[in-house]
Amino acid sequence: MDTFCWKLLLPPFLLNLWAPTQHLQHTSASSHRSPDTEIMEEYVPLVHESLTFSLWDYGVFATMLIMSTGGRSMSAVPVGLSLSASFMSAVQVLGVPAEAYRYGVKFLQMCIGQILNSVMTAYIFMPIFYRLGITSTYQYLEMRFSRSVRLYGTIQFLLGTMFYTGIVIYAPALILNQVTGLDIWASLFSTGAICTFYTTVGGMKAVIWTDVFQVFVMLSGFFAVAIRGIHLVGGFSDAIEVAGNYSRINFGDFDPDPRRRYTFWTFVMGSTFLWLSMYGVNQAQVQRYVACKTENEAKLAILVNQVALCVIVSSAVTCGIVMFVYYLNCDPLLAGYVSAPDQYMPYFVLEIFDQYPGIPGLFLACAYSGTLSTASTSINAMAAVTVEDLIRPKYPNISTKKLTLISKGLSLAYGCSCITVAALSSLLGGGVLQGSFTVMGVISGPLLGAFMLGMFFASCNTIGVFAGLLVGLVISLWVAVGGTIYPPSAEMMGVLPTFAEHCPLYNSSKGIIYGPAPVQNITHTLERPALADDLYALSYLYYGVVGTISTVIIGVIVSKFTGPTKRETIAPGLLWWDLSNSAAFQPMEKKDELEKTEAEETLLKKDNTFHCTTFLPNHLPHSETSTYLLSEEYTPGNDSYCNGEKTYPIKTIHDYEDKESRV
Repeated sequence: MDTFCWKLLLPPFLLNLWAPTQHLQHTSASSHRSPDTEIMEEYVPLVHESLTFSLWDYGVFATMLIMSTGGRSMSAVPVGLSLSASFMSAVQVLGVPAEAYRYGVKFLQMCIGQILNSVMTAYIFMPIFYRLGITSTYQYLEMRFSRSVRLYGTIQFLLGTMFYTGIVIYAPALILNQVTGLDIWASLFSTGAICTFYTTVGGMKAVIWTDVFQVFVMLSGFFAVAIRGIHLVGGFSDAIEVAGNYSRINFGDFDPDPRRRYTFWTFVMGSTFLWLSMYGVNQAQVQRYVACKTENEAKLAILVNQVALCVIVSSAVTCGIVMFVYYLNCDPLLAGYVSAPDQYMPYFVLEIFDQYPGIPGLFLACAYSGTLSTASTSINAMAAVTVEDLIRPKYPNISTKKLTLISKGLSLAYGCSCITVAALSSLLGGGVLQGSFTVMGVISGPLLGAFMLGMFFASCNTIGVFAGLLVGLVISLWVAVGGTIYPPSAEMMGVLPTFAEHCPLYNSSKGIIYGPAPVQNITHTLERPALADDLYALSYLYYGVVGTISTVIIGVIVSKFTGPTKRETIAPGLLWWDLSNSAAFQPMEKKDELEKTEAEETLLKKDNTFHCTTFLPNHLPHSETSTYLLSEEYTPGNDSYCNGEKTYPIKTIHDYEDKESRV
């Protein structure tokens, strides 16, 4: 009676998740069968003649897209969720479950890199950007080095973001092709058109609160798949038992070999640098957390982002493990039901929810919500950087109205460019997750190195950072292209075995099911160079490490031999070592302004001459063009500061614009 009562309170689609499995084929026991096979014998999938969307699915999907428009808030929680949504697109919806399916639960260790990234972003990169009050991260490169370095960084960012966004647009096109039967090219261009339209027309309005909604859509999709899948395989404990027996519960892999695709060290080193390049210095993310009300709010936003990232990754990995257990005896890729690992997830969703209209639509909305968030963030960031770094400096008197029109036009142009890149993404090997992370590692890794040179190495000069950026890009690109042309073997990467012993084959032309699945034997006839099994076999998560470290090493060496920059010529607030002394560009509260004014008036009444005084903590006078140091004392009414008994003129960022004096 109690069970009946609480079931009445649940929505129908949640009850459906626990409904009996009537559409799965029960197969007879084999004479040679392991205990795990006996557990899973009734869950060998039936190959349907048509696994596509129903009208209810289209309705749910369309409703979710319509709801993906909204306003903006700058408090910590929505900004943090927005940060997590920006890089959690259909790439992760497809890629992470597929990686967990093939490599095991060890992918959860990605959260280690994300945690380290969040700590370093919150306490190293964010405070510098926030206190400088800049709108473009590449504006820092001009302040620290020169205008030419800023332009180089801007162009490299635009190229990297364009390629990444193209892959992000390609990922949901794969899902649309799988679930609707729409031709892949039609799926690709329709997806690209949706993303471009969304960004150009509504993207400027639908940013932070929209991302919050999209995070919950993504999580709802993952939770629905995980709950239904766990029920179908006999419960959570049975799923863990079977996965453990087939080496999928594999946290303890400490192999230091960098050619292994995923190990503890791969995630600690590789993923940390990768996420740091995406969150620490990437314009798409920096523009969010510097918009917070205070620096502490920005740190809290990064913390919220970290929690959301771990929840999303954990949910995706759970779905991947459940998929493996469900398909234990009939791997869809080996059987030929899907053509790539990226299609595991949509195929799985269509099969387990075949009798429950609306849920597959929620999954497609889950993928599209992440894609729309990432596409809008990336395209808007490209437009903003182009306006701030390329257009506004050349036309300083241009009106706001014209800039708005130019920005929308740039969004449309960049959207079309991303669609072109998406068309080329079909040639990617290794899946959409590897492709997207490879692009970010190769392009953003050297840029991360450039920012590290500026913030940590006072002696680094313009020539050094240019040399470092060039060498870092060439080396990381060389390794990545080599790894794409000569991919490492499955054994070297650590791919875990899958099985197709009890797979029926479906012949769509004849409408019949027949025979066991043949074992696919793929051989590579391409002659492999000496580096193919060494340097080119490097895990794709290390590409960013290669680019960053190469940039830093070359930058330091070249700077040393071309005349290192003198520290005293570097403007305040640009080095991390001076962070504790730099004040932030943020409006004072009225109360603080009143206290400061009263303090000044009291001092001036006491003596008609100007003496040195120290203002209230964290409230030194500042303007949009000046940075003052908290350790220095300010002379009221005069642009000078006191240090001991001597008085010096205050220097602003603009006093250091003669970059040649630093080389």
